[in-house]
Amino acid sequence: MIGQTGEVTVLATVGLGPAEAILRRAEAADVPAIVDLLAADQLGAIRDGVRTAADRAAYQRAFDAIDRDPAHLLLVAQAGSDIVATLQLSFLPGLARRGALRAQIEAVRVREDYRGRGLGEALMTWVIDEARRRGCALVQLTSDKSRQGAHRFYERLGFVASHEGMKLAL
Repeated sequence: MIGQTGEVTVLATVGLGPAEAILRRAEAADVPAIVDLLAADQLGAIRDGVRTAADRAAYQRAFDAIDRDPAHLLLVAQAGSDIVATLQLSFLPGLARRGALRAQIEAVRVREDYRGRGLGEALMTWVIDEARRRGCALVQLTSDKSRQGAHRFYERLGFVASHEGMKLAL
């Protein structure tokens, strides 16, 4: 497959009934579609979206930082020409657990009309397999307390709500 910046490596193909989606590393040209996915839910509508040129530049700077760091992977699922899902996977070295490497999953979004078709499960399965391949001791994620449907989804995949998370807005 050819992308905006040359050859695109297809990481996985997901059957979605009569159609399919490919999972691949995000490219700079995907940033507007990714931001649209982030802004298309109840929490993202408040904190995400492009309203000004400065917003657009901030998202582009963030993408550039993620893209050049091998410890981070920004993924998209593409169906036809549409970006229909995204997530960020980060690999965090630490001293705890005898120096264990952790995989941190962030910003999981599946476009509403693609939910319930196995795409989210396929994305998470690929991420878990990649974490194993890279030698991670565990995969972790956080999910806002209001996202009860997401919690049920993650629990179905074997995730356990083992910790209480806290944040401090700066």
